[in-house]
Amino acid sequence: MNKFVSSAMALFHADPLVRAADMAEAFARLSPAAAADDLGRLSIDKAVAALDRPEFVGAGLALAAMPTGRAAALLHEMSADRAADSLAEMSQGDQDRLLDALSPDVRAGLGRLLAWPEDSAGGMMTTEYVAVPCTATVAETLRHIRDIERTRETVYSIFVVDPQSETLIGTVSLRRIVTADPADAVIKLARGRTPVTVAPDASREDTARLIRRHDLLAVPVVDAQRRMLGIVTVDDVLDAIVEAQTERAQRFGGVEALDRPYLDTGFGTMIRKRAGWLCALFLSEMLTASAMQHFEGELERAITLTLFIPLIMSSGGNSGSQATSLIIRALALGQVRLRDWWRVALRELPAGLVLGAILGVVGVARITLWQQLGFYDYGTHWPLIALTVGSGLVGIVTFGSLAGSMLPFLLQRLGFDPASASAPFVATLVDVTGLIIYFSIALVILSGTLL
Repeated sequence: MNKFVSSAMALFHADPLVRAADMAEAFARLSPAAAADDLGRLSIDKAVAALDRPEFVGAGLALAAMPTGRAAALLHEMSADRAADSLAEMSQGDQDRLLDALSPDVRAGLGRLLAWPEDSAGGMMTTEYVAVPCTATVAETLRHIRDIERTRETVYSIFVVDPQSETLIGTVSLRRIVTADPADAVIKLARGRTPVTVAPDASREDTARLIRRHDLLAVPVVDAQRRMLGIVTVDDVLDAIVEAQTERAQRFGGVEALDRPYLDTGFGTMIRKRAGWLCALFLSEMLTASAMQHFEGELERAITLTLFIPLIMSSGGNSGSQATSLIIRALALGQVRLRDWWRVALRELPAGLVLGAILGVVGVARITLWQQLGFYDYGTHWPLIALTVGSGLVGIVTFGSLAGSMLPFLLQRLGFDPASASAPFVATLVDVTGLIIYFSIALVILSGTLL
């Protein structure tokens, strides 16, 4: 038994009441085969408690490595949404093998969950919720909750449905149920409140905004006829949003999203995740070298211009990265839509001009100060060089702000994740165009003197 297996089992043996989240994290550090072996040593209840935790990254691969009977027994006891997520991690062959070993009703329920995209409300929902007919009394509802509590994701929201059409009529909190008269009809507690619902194809971001806006513990997922399909709980939304934001943060830094925690990602996997982006950015940077070669003659005649190339390039890249960060976040929060691109452009254009002017003044002041104090001699035409640098900063920062703000809109319009407009990618784009802007301005200002 390797050290990881020993440490995972040691955690349970040292404290039989160890938290499920701690056990899940320990299992996530194991290989699928080792995790499957360890899970086989636990009782069904203990194994399910660990498998139901989102911290158990790779739970599906561990289940696929188990004997079919044991894995099917665990899937049967797991919460429906976690069981569906685990099945989605497996190969199609393993998924079919385990689904065939489940009872028809469980297989049908998981099949419905698997039919929805992972990042949709349908993909996050669970079918384990408390629903009562509109004819039930408060006493009958409380009795029903006591009977099924252990098999439900949450009992804090009770959904009142029409017994004939199965459409959702209302939602009642457990608090109102507990404090109401036992003889009252449960529909009386929900009357006058139109339930907040979400469609199964709604994105996880829209679902999260709905839960936050209405301060819900769970939101019902309904079809076009308002029949309940399941619920999305606030903890499932949090888990999904944390995972999504982690992927976006990694992509924004120019790294392909990691499937496992950083310290648990193998060296070879880490290289593969990072090498592709680095190679793409390196090839893009070759355009910068080509741009400099195009202005080789100007560089030879006015070598002083090369002193400010790093300053020019970094300023444009920084302004572009700022704009990209702001717009990606605004898109994620729903503060701006695709149709708002022109409004963003009208804001970023003057903002870029002002920011560029501020940096331009600083650049001109720096050149003037160094020249007057004798720190460096820029030659007899130093005022023109200062004007070139200042004007170049205005143009490059303006372009960087505009390009950085528009790129996320373009990527989303093409169906890509806006987070792919990572800071390195924007910086590379602005580097190339920045050199062209800088030397074009230099040709205009310095023509007849240094050029």
